[in-house]
Amino acid sequence: MKKTIVILTVLLLAAFSGCVESPEENAVKENETGDATMTYLRIGYQPSTHQIAEMVAMEKGWWKEDLAEFGITKVSDSEFPSGPPEMVAMMGGHLDIAYVGAAPPITAIAQGLDAKIVAAVQTQGSDLVLRPAINYTTPSDLSGLTIATFPPGSIQDTVLRKFLIDNNVRTGDVVIKEMGPGDAMTAITAGAVDGVFLPHPYPAVIEMEGNGRSVVSSGEMWPDHACCCLLVSGELIREHPEMVKQIIRTHIKATEYLKGNQNESAETFANKTGYDLDKVKHSFETWDGEWISDPHLEINSTLEFAKVHYDLGNIDTMLTEEDLFDMRFYDAVAGE
Repeated sequence: MKKTIVILTVLLLAAFSGCVESPEENAVKENETGDATMTYLRIGYQPSTHQIAEMVAMEKGWWKEDLAEFGITKVSDSEFPSGPPEMVAMMGGHLDIAYVGAAPPITAIAQGLDAKIVAAVQTQGSDLVLRPAINYTTPSDLSGLTIATFPPGSIQDTVLRKFLIDNNVRTGDVVIKEMGPGDAMTAITAGAVDGVFLPHPYPAVIEMEGNGRSVVSSGEMWPDHACCCLLVSGELIREHPEMVKQIIRTHIKATEYLKGNQNESAETFANKTGYDLDKVKHSFETWDGEWISDPHLEINSTLEFAKVHYDLGNIDTMLTEEDLFDMRFYDAVAGE
């Protein structure tokens, strides 16, 4: 498995190198003292309701406005279908911060990514959706089925495999197909797979279109599990610590605004991604996720993700809290 992930990383890096800004395009100028000043911030995100805080901050112009005092004159965001390719882009120096599931950074950091989780984004929020004709009562009913989900190393792949193992279902008895969200929704609609395990809004979209029914939420599979987090490059942490604090302030502001203005935030998401507004609102009503910002709430399950990755052979050594998190910035901001 480790060899497979390394090969996948190389292939994805080649595939995505033309889709995001290159390292040299991250403009830097010198200030009056001759020190390098960062002028361009590059953000990675996924088109999921999990990560609406990033979209709200971008729509409101808060990223550029709040970071202007640090010399930032341009902010761009790049969309990725799931966490593993997003981490490949970050490993290639194409992203400064990433809204991403808490699991993909584990394999990336184990492979040398210089980055740390500095804030939480949300918990839970994915569903196992089966075609309407398939009966489901217990996890053993999944034996013999083909389930599409995100690539190895993603939150969804990790949670699904742990769910099967915890319920004495051999992962070899379930065909787990690696797919992005669009391909997975097409596959279940065409009957090419028996089910999908995807983050919202995709389960709500599939249900409203009559192509499947949600049978288990990720919170039932793994109560209160961490899902998305805010990951910041080591370079940004070391060279621009005050900017990292402001990034977290802006993230917290967007998260609280999102929670208090869900209809407007649903419109922001629909406009950003092209999804039907009614389906986005249905996702808000039916998901089991929660938008948060405190990274302390994600430590335990993220370390469990690391153990699952180690047990599956995805990483060679167990990573620690210190390997994955840097709480100093959130704690400083929360204490203001």
